[in-house]
Amino acid sequence: MDFKKESIQLHKEKGGKLEISSRVPVRNKQQLSLAYSPGVAGPSLEIHKHPAKYRDLTSAGKTIAIISDGSAVLGLGNIGAKASMPVMEGKAVLMKQFAGLNSIPIVLDTQNTDEIVETIVNIAASFAGINLEDFAAPQCFEIEKRLKERLDIPVMHDDQHGTAVVVLAGLINALKVTTRQKNQVKIVVNGTGAAGVAIIKLLDLYGFDAIVACDSQGVISKQRKNLSPIKQEILHITQSKEGGSLQDAIKGMDVFIGVSKANLLKKNDVKNMNRDPIIFALANPVPEINPEKASKWGAAIIATGRSDYPNQINNVLAFPGIFRGTIDGGVKNITDDMKIAAAEALAKLVSRPTKRKIVPGVFEKGVADTVANEVKKSSKKQK
Repeated sequence: MDFKKESIQLHKEKGGKLEISSRVPVRNKQQLSLAYSPGVAGPSLEIHKHPAKYRDLTSAGKTIAIISDGSAVLGLGNIGAKASMPVMEGKAVLMKQFAGLNSIPIVLDTQNTDEIVETIVNIAASFAGINLEDFAAPQCFEIEKRLKERLDIPVMHDDQHGTAVVVLAGLINALKVTTRQKNQVKIVVNGTGAAGVAIIKLLDLYGFDAIVACDSQGVISKQRKNLSPIKQEILHITQSKEGGSLQDAIKGMDVFIGVSKANLLKKNDVKNMNRDPIIFALANPVPEINPEKASKWGAAIIATGRSDYPNQINNVLAFPGIFRGTIDGGVKNITDDMKIAAAEALAKLVSRPTKRKIVPGVFEKGVADTVANEVKKSSKKQK
């Protein structure tokens, strides 16, 4: 099947993927008077007197905003706001399908950081959470940071933290399959954009203490000049005292995590890793290495971002449940502890991990509910 062609036809037939439906009937004068004037003055005045009731008396307390500027869409790059709308609609569909949450896709026709932040701050009262989507690095780090400082509702950049949560879940189970301990594992992460930086930070918090980071110029180390602020920030996490290429860095490593470009790894790279290497080749749509070749050359476990291979590292395993948990728990901020709780919950859903199954399938029942419950529990521990 030509999925792109078929998808264009589907979107054309349906006029997009979303519609608004009412939770209350409006079929007679009494119902109209309750839903709108004069009855609606009641809840409006109640909110005016008691602002805290706002989220109980309106849909704002249960609706997520899915917001993008179109600067880093899927594997498509900077295609702009309008072209990103089908993807944002898709995210809204997933939020509803997997977590039962209503969400509104919003695309911003600006890529100016200040304008983005001010716009989101000014519309945030309409929502219970902000899911930032497909914002390019390094601006995405500042946007999320500033919004979290100014808003009293959860803000999460899914490309960062959703990816990191599922990677950690998969790695927890990959270590079980290959009988490794996290304090013995050496990891190289290739790609220091939004996802790569978040993965490095979360793995470090979880207790992985031997991480080397690489970008398109090779190993990120103190010898490098003109490093961006975010790359300077991760220097204290990574063990990159010397420079070199990815090929240099991968020697003697147990784990490769790629969030970078297609077809970067070669046969010798896999051979130069430690025995039974774990490879997460997450570049989309073409991974850093062909899974069949990686297995042939000695990889014990191979994960990708694709649905046509085993071990798909898919954000949909994380973000619906995380936002469901924040709403159910009355959470105002998504913490690192909540992300780790979500990752551990995902890992435990695979009762007997194997080389071909280290994370749950996207359509397995109970995934979002399990993640939501653990996020909610984690939030209560912090109160």
